[in-house]
Formats: sequence, structure tokens, C-alpha cells
Amino acid sequence: MKLKLDEQGHVVVQDGKPVYVHDDGKEVAFDAVGTVSTIGRLNAEAKSHRERAETAENTLKSFDGIADPDAARKALKVIENLDSKKLVDAGEIEKVKTEVAKALEQKYQPYVEKSERLEAELHGEKVGGAFTRSKLIGERFAIPADLVQAKFGSAFSLEEGKIVAKDSAGNKIYSRSSPGELAGFDEALEILVDAYPHKDHILKGSGSSGSGAQGGGSQGGKRTVTRSQFDSMSQTDQLAMAKSAQKGEVTFVD
Repeated sequence: MKLKLDEQGHVVVQDGKPVYVHDDGKEVAFDAVGTVSTIGRLNAEAKSHRERAETAENTLKSFDGIADPDAARKALKVIENLDSKKLVDAGEIEKVKTEVAKALEQKYQPYVEKSERLEAELHGEKVGGAFTRSKLIGERFAIPADLVQAKFGSAFSLEEGKIVAKDSAGNKIYSRSSPGELAGFDEALEILVDAYPHKDHILKGSGSSGSGAQGGGSQGGKRTVTRSQFDSMSQTDQLAMAKSAQKGEVTFVD
């Protein structure tokens, strides 16, 4: 990427930050202070990872000479059972352990299911709410937020309570304006849409005229299409309908 210069050859500054131009033509104000802070944090994390690796390597050295780890584990279990001085063999103890684990699993299964249900509801509220409240969708998309979510929602997930976006290869999407930091919702969505081959059909003012699909009625000279009608259409008809919506010829209704 290159620095953006004005007509006098001076560096263009936005909010106190120098503006860079990426190879694809996008302009981003570079946050040097934030980047330095991020580099320091990443260096600290790298040091922590290295120290943990060294500790693990030192621990593994104590197992040098053990050719059969499974046999060693079995021997340790037998010794553990002997040390407990219980007058049952190791096989019976393992059976009791299995039964206890099964009983506990059955007891707490309802709580696990409730936790998973609450987690799904939280995901729906945070990710779904982000689509509903998105300024980018309101300003640039020719289709409503729920249809945008239907197409791109699977790219977003919750990790430690924060919304994280991933590209088609499963890689996390990072911010261009704040290198080293994950992209915010609107920035990540914009990056995903830029990579979508049919983006011209879903963005305002970027589609071309086409045949379109038949709607369900009319309203003030416009065709009206319900969500269920739109969902039942083929992808080709959906794209054509989106193009008509860009031109103001179609209105989506619940």
C-alpha cells in the first residue's frame, strides 16, 4: 500500500492519521499508535506461548525411555487401585467409575441442553441484532436486513461474547484501519460483500435492468413481495427481484 498525497505532494491526514491507499484502491487511515500497542500485545502473547512450550518440553523429558505409554497408564491405574486398598480388582473399579459418570451425565443433561439453548438465543440476539442495526445495510443494500443475514449470517459467530467474522476459507477477518485487530461488524460485512460475485444485485444503485420475477401484488404502482414468496423463488429469480427493488419497482413486505 502507498501513502496518499495531495496535489502539493503532502501526505493526506484524516483524524490525525496518515491515509494509505491499498492495491484495490481502498483508502484507510493508518492508526500507528494502535498498531504499536497491538504489536506489543502480540509480542507478549508470543513470549507466553514460548514459555508454555518450554515448560511442556521439560515435562516430557521426564517420560524419556517409556516405549509404550498405554501400558504405562494401565500400570499406574493398577497401582492406584492397589493403593486404595479396595478388595475389588481394577476392572470392577472402572465399571463403577463408568456407572457414576453415566449417572452424572443423565442428571446434568437438562442443564447442558438449557445452556446450549441459551447460547443459541444469545447468538441470535447479538448477531441478528447486528444485522438489524447495521448502518451499512441501511445505507448501501437494496434488500432488507433479514435477507442480508440469510446470505452472510453464517460467516459470523460469537467467541467469548464478541462477534467474529470469518471468510469462505474459515480465516478470521481483520481490520484494515486497525491492523492486528479483528474487523468490526460493518467492516467485516463490507469485506464479505466485496468478495461476493453477485454484489451488484444486492447493493443500491449498482444493478442493471433485467426481466425480474413475478411478485404477489401491487402497492402504489409497485409490486409487493412477501418474505415467504421471496424465499420460495429460485436464486435467479431472487437476484432479478433484488434488481427490481433497487429501481424502486418492488416493495418487500412481511
